[in-house]
Amino acid sequence: MTITNPTTPSPGGTDTTGARTPEAAEVIGGARERIDALDDRIIGLVQERMAVSAAVQRARTASGGRRIHLSRENEILGRYRDALGRPGTALAMTLLELGRGRV
Repeated sequence: MTITNPTTPSPGGTDTTGARTPEAAEVIGGARERIDALDDRIIGLVQERMAVSAAVQRARTASGGRRIHLSRENEILGRYRDALGRPGTALAMTLLELGRGRV
């Protein structure tokens, strides 16, 4: 098994980063590490959001309300859409679905 250093281009001129120079491979490798760290934080925040949403749903249903509050969900959709454009709506829908606890 050959292990390729991500900053060393392979004989074909590329490496696991797709870069064509060692300098570009180094930049990409560093950026990927940062992205992985950000993804870990995002996953943790999503899990935290899911737990908070579950607490809200329990309180709402215990008081006789419905589990889902559609006007609040529409606020969230609008906020994500305004901040991130059309893909923000899809992201918000995914978060809302995760928060409902029925994935």
